[in-house]
Amino acid sequence: MNRKTNAARTVWPARLKRLLVVAVILVLGLCAMPNLYQNKTQLSISALPQAQTLPSPDTLVHLLQSHGFSVAQIGSGEPTLVTLTSQTASASAQAVLAEALRDQATVKVVEQATAPYWLQRLGLSPIKLGLDLNGGVLFVLKVDTDKALEKRMENIALEAKSQRIRDKLKGVRIERSSVAGLELVALPQGAAALQQLQTTLLAQFQHLSVQTHKHGNLLRATLSYDEAGKAAFEKQTMTQALTTLRSRIEELGITEAVTQRQGANYIRIELPGVQDPAAAKRIIGATAQLSFHALQEFGGKRVKAEHGIVGLDPLAIFTGADIDSAQAGRDEYGKPLVQLFLSSRGGDKMLRFSRANVGEPMATMYSEYIADSRGDIRQSSQVISVATIQQVLGQRFSITNLGSWQKAQDLALLLRAGSLDAPLTIVTERTIGPNLGAQNIASGFGALALGLSLTLGFMLLWYRKLGVIACMALVANLVCLVGLMSLLPGVVLTLPGIAGLVLTIGMAVDTNVIIFERIKEERRQGSSMRAALQRGYQQAQSSIIDANLTTMITALVLMSIGYGPVKGFAITLALGIITSMFCGVVVSGQLSQWFYRTKSAKGA
Repeated sequence: MNRKTNAARTVWPARLKRLLVVAVILVLGLCAMPNLYQNKTQLSISALPQAQTLPSPDTLVHLLQSHGFSVAQIGSGEPTLVTLTSQTASASAQAVLAEALRDQATVKVVEQATAPYWLQRLGLSPIKLGLDLNGGVLFVLKVDTDKALEKRMENIALEAKSQRIRDKLKGVRIERSSVAGLELVALPQGAAALQQLQTTLLAQFQHLSVQTHKHGNLLRATLSYDEAGKAAFEKQTMTQALTTLRSRIEELGITEAVTQRQGANYIRIELPGVQDPAAAKRIIGATAQLSFHALQEFGGKRVKAEHGIVGLDPLAIFTGADIDSAQAGRDEYGKPLVQLFLSSRGGDKMLRFSRANVGEPMATMYSEYIADSRGDIRQSSQVISVATIQQVLGQRFSITNLGSWQKAQDLALLLRAGSLDAPLTIVTERTIGPNLGAQNIASGFGALALGLSLTLGFMLLWYRKLGVIACMALVANLVCLVGLMSLLPGVVLTLPGIAGLVLTIGMAVDTNVIIFERIKEERRQGSSMRAALQRGYQQAQSSIIDANLTTMITALVLMSIGYGPVKGFAITLALGIITSMFCGVVVSGQLSQWFYRTKSAKGA
């Protein structure tokens, strides 16, 4: 009775362990299944609000065929989805349709999943492919935080002058001490006014520091950013730039983009699958800012307009930061406009100004940073609209006289995504076509198949029956790795990542080689096969852990400091170490026990 009880106690943990191993492989295999179905590129055509209906599918097919495009499939719903025979021509077809349907519809290039519906319902998707496999565009942008700081000090100076006028502070003069400093100067009788203005500015603008000193009979308060303040401002500027760029990419409909900080003042943007790099560059690299000003002919800021020069009040009524949303549209005459929806704070500003200025003009100024012939960055401003305030306005109104529909669409997109306080300069731009990406996939997986075949053949020839176990564990390792990469968010497969897959196969085989050599050694010493298996797996574990741990440290270092393909290789390598240890030790151990136990039972 005791023997049966002890046997039952040892059998159930072994069975439970075996069931857990099978469950893990099945789950990861299920996660890997969507990779058998490649996504397809489609054109999504959606009607504009002012359009009644979309053109019929036959009309769209005829339009595309007249420009040399072959249509494989077209839907009839809303939006209308068009699949081309050559999916690499989607960007060119999008440009043709966008021009032909500019008054009726918007046209986007989208990715459509082809996996079975039940897999999609489970939320499973294939591995995201990097630029070198899927094609696309790479940008590295430099963020000029010095220019942003200079602009911030200009705004502080304008706010100080406005505050001095509103509070009727006498005896205070405002001077710019440098591009990164501001001085408040007062006579002794103006000391109280200087202190009041200084306190207001420090409360309104974070990270400012003040140094007060006396020069003759003058009191001087120098406002500037110290080193800690500059570091905080630069961090805030970079965070704002990253947030804005991510919003712009989302507006473009790109879902698999990688946007990350690189170094101190650089941002790396990877846009896999983008087939129209010119459109992406036009939107991502734009540094547009919108502000609204009262006219001021005498003593105002002189700005270029469509018909000459206009004088503006330097202090804006409100800026793009007060805009919640924007939508391109057309007025009753069919001319393009942008409908603005302000935040509650922006609506209050507009309400106060328009109530006091009904019948007076208001100008819309468009500013952007551009590089001159010498490469220096400067701000260029232009008044794009001057309109008379006909009534009290609130949180909703329109900008007209924009010239073209494309300009209205781009401006609406930029305003929805947010403006940039710092100028951006594209220092690196690289485009990889989808055809080259397809060739990289074929070459990379060809190398993977060759390496896997040679490895399987070697293990079968050298270890015979144990080689069968190694081959089964190796296939399980590949399935688990692909499933894990598909399951985890943020994992992107690149061409070096495929090299990581090949390297993982070699590492998994190393694990089995160490174990099997230990088993051979035990057999030469006269141990039974079951005893040799048990001792071989136990004695090899420390060597396997040490070897994989050192490689894991290297992979983690590469993940922390690497970018793009280097990081893709490191992620694949790190995940491969985990799956190779699991399959090389646990899975092959369970297979060995099952195989030799079954063989012993048959022999008995």
